[in-house]
Amino acid sequence: MKETTKAILREWVESIIIAVVLALFIRTFFIQAFRIPSGSMRNTLMEGDKIMVNKLLFGPKIPFTNFTFPSIREPRRGDIVVFVYPQDRKKDFIKRIIARGGETVEISKGNILINGEPIKYPPEVTKRYYYNRGFYGQEGKAIRVPMGNYFVLGDNSDSSRDSRYWGFVPREDIIGRAMFIWWPPWRMQILK
Repeated sequence: MKETTKAILREWVESIIIAVVLALFIRTFFIQAFRIPSGSMRNTLMEGDKIMVNKLLFGPKIPFTNFTFPSIREPRRGDIVVFVYPQDRKKDFIKRIIARGGETVEISKGNILINGEPIKYPPEVTKRYYYNRGFYGQEGKAIRVPMGNYFVLGDNSDSSRDSRYWGFVPREDIIGRAMFIWWPPWRMQILK
């Protein structure tokens, strides 16, 4: 009887350990859940939405090292990305990529200009009005994005602390691309 109980207990412990290791592996290298804390991405993302972020797409990092796996593709204009907040590295932020390294970005009369031309794509960027705020978002001020960095804005331009205020997001600080809302059920959708 004791041997049977020990065998069952051992089987349960092994199963739990395997499940935990597998969950940590998936969370570290493939996909991670995040909760939206503020309204800076309204109406795309609402406060309390829970999203899944694809970490594999941009090359996951090995924790406690500087090693990053190769990416499937680089971040693009219009991608909603989670990244390490430049002003407080203990926080993660979520914003939409507007410009890449080497491009100049300007906000003029609510529109985004890249290299002096109004952008025409993607519609998730072109259909929004962007306010001139912060040091990097002044009217008539074209900002060159340093190579290896990105200029990001919140979809709720009126209420977003973003690159207009604190500058650029280094490529190595991007955690992943937001893929879909999984909670609450009535807001489930793939993100564009």
